[in-house]
Amino acid sequence: MKKSIRRRFSNLNRYQEILRVFFKYGFDDIANKIGIVKRMRIDKNQLSTQGENFNALSTSERLRMAFEELGATFVKLGQMLSLRSDFIHPKFAKEFSKLQDRVHRDETEKIKSVLIKEYGKPVNEIFLEFDETPIAAASIAQVHKARLKNGEVVAVKILHPGVAEKIESDLEILQNLSKLIETHIPESNPYQPVEIIKEFEKSIKKELNLVLEGQNIDIFRNYLQDDPTIKIPIVYWEYSTESILVTEFINGIKISKLQNKEISDSDRKQVTINAANSLMKQIFEIGIFHADPHPGNLFVLPGNVIAPIDFGNVGRIDDDMRNAFTEIIMGIADQDTHRITRALVSIDFVDDHTNLRGLKIDLMEFIQHYYKVPLNRINLSKLIDEFIELLGTHQIKLPADLSILIRTLAISEAVARELYPQFNFAEILIPFVKKAYLNKFNLLTRYQSLIRTAEDGFDLLKKLPGNLYSILYKFRNDKFIITFKHQGLEEFGRRIDSSSNRLSFAIIIASLIIGSSIVMYLGKVNLPLSYPVIGISGFVIASVLGVWLLIGILRSGKL
Repeated sequence: MKKSIRRRFSNLNRYQEILRVFFKYGFDDIANKIGIVKRMRIDKNQLSTQGENFNALSTSERLRMAFEELGATFVKLGQMLSLRSDFIHPKFAKEFSKLQDRVHRDETEKIKSVLIKEYGKPVNEIFLEFDETPIAAASIAQVHKARLKNGEVVAVKILHPGVAEKIESDLEILQNLSKLIETHIPESNPYQPVEIIKEFEKSIKKELNLVLEGQNIDIFRNYLQDDPTIKIPIVYWEYSTESILVTEFINGIKISKLQNKEISDSDRKQVTINAANSLMKQIFEIGIFHADPHPGNLFVLPGNVIAPIDFGNVGRIDDDMRNAFTEIIMGIADQDTHRITRALVSIDFVDDHTNLRGLKIDLMEFIQHYYKVPLNRINLSKLIDEFIELLGTHQIKLPADLSILIRTLAISEAVARELYPQFNFAEILIPFVKKAYLNKFNLLTRYQSLIRTAEDGFDLLKKLPGNLYSILYKFRNDKFIITFKHQGLEEFGRRIDSSSNRLSFAIIIASLIIGSSIVMYLGKVNLPLSYPVIGISGFVIASVLGVWLLIGILRSGKL
C-alpha cells in the first residue's frame, strides 16, 4: 500500500515535470485539449515558465528539444520514432534522428554495487582491472573498460541503477497521455498514439534486458565471422546477466572521428564500401540488421575493417518482406508503377479502400522526378522521405520491419556521404537487390518453395476430413452457430434513436395541440375571460416543447 502511494506521488511529480517542459516549448494547447491539467488537479501557475521564447523554431525542433530535456524514456521514444516514418511525418523523423542523450554518469560506488549484486563477489575478484571512469554513457547504460583474470581486455556494459523503474513509470504516464490524445484530438488518430506507445514499450523493454543484446551479437557473429571486412565482438557469457553485458573490447576509431584523421580518399571510400556491403549482407542474406547505425556505433579497425557496437536495437526482415522490398526498388529503378503496387498489395499494404489508379498516377509522377538522373546524384534519404509521404497520402501504412529497414538505409547513406561525399549508396544497393530478385528463380529456391507448399497442402488434406466431420456433426445436432458482427453501424443506430425520439416528441406535441383544441372547443371549465384552463395549459406546454425540439434540431445542423 505504501509503495503504491509512493508510486502515485512520484507519478504526479513526473506529470508536473512533463507538463512543465511541454508548456515551456509551446505545447500547452495540446495539454489543454486533452484536459490533463484539470484531470490531475495541477495548479497552472506551477507550470508557467519564463525565459527563452521558442516560437521561432519549428514544431519538430521544439518537440525534439522537449524530449531531450525529459530524459532517457523520451529520448529513446524519439530515437525509435526517427526510424518509424510510418508513424510520424518524415520531417519529425529526420529531426528526431538528431536526438542526443543528456547523460549522467553514475557514481563509482553505485556501479560497483550493481556488479556485487549481480556477481555476488567483490569487483576485484571478477576483474584483474576495472576502469572506474566510463568510456561511454547513454540513457540506459554506461560502459567501462576492464581486464579479465585471463588478461583479456573487455567492455563492461552496465544498466544505470534504477533506470528500469524510471522507464516503467514513464511508460505508464505515456500510455495514459496517448489514450487522452487519441480520445480528445481526432486529428491524431491517423498517427495511432496508443499503438506508438505499445510498440515503444516492446522495444525499450528489450533494450533493458542485456541478455537479448548478447544473443543478437552472437547471431551476427555466427553469420559474419568469415567476412574479413567486419568485426563482431565476442560475448563473454560467464560474466553477463540481464543487467551486465561483457564483450570483447573494440580498440578502434569511431567513424564520427575519422574525418579529423589524416587518411586517404581511397581509405575513406573503402570504409564506406565495407560498411555498406556489411549492411546489405545483413538485410539480404541474414534477415537481421543493425538498426542503429549512427556514427557513434561504428568503429574502424586497421585494414578498414568495420566494427559495429550496441546491438540492442536490431531489425528483422522475413522472406516475404524482403521480396516486397526488392520489388519496390526494382519498380522504382524500372519506372514500373504496376510492379510497385503489386508488391504493396502482396503483403497487405493496400486495402479495399485504396484508390489503386490514383496511387499509380502519383507513383508515376514520383518516379519521373528521378528519370535519367545519374545514381550518384540521387539522394536516397530524400527519395525515401518522398516515397513514404506519398504512401501516407493514400493512407498506406508500412509495417514496422520494413519502415525500420528503409529508415536504416537512409541513416547509413547519410553517414557514408558524411565520410566520403562522392559515395553512391545506390551502386551498392542495386546489385544486392538484383541478386535477391534473381534468387527467386533459383532452382533450389523454387524447389524449397514447392516443398513448403506441398507440406501446407498435405497438412490441409490431413485435417480436412476431421474439420468436415466436426461441421456436419454440429449441423446434425443443431449446434452450428453463425455469429454476425456489424461494423460501422453505431452511428446509424444513434441516428435512428435520435430520429425515433424526435418523432415521439413530435407526436406528443401534436397530441397536446389536438387535445387542447378539443378542450377549448368544448369550453367545459372556464376562466373569467371564458378560456378553458386545461386547453390553455396544453397549448403552453406544446409551445414550450415545440420550441425545445426546434432548438435541438437547429443545434444538430440538420433542419
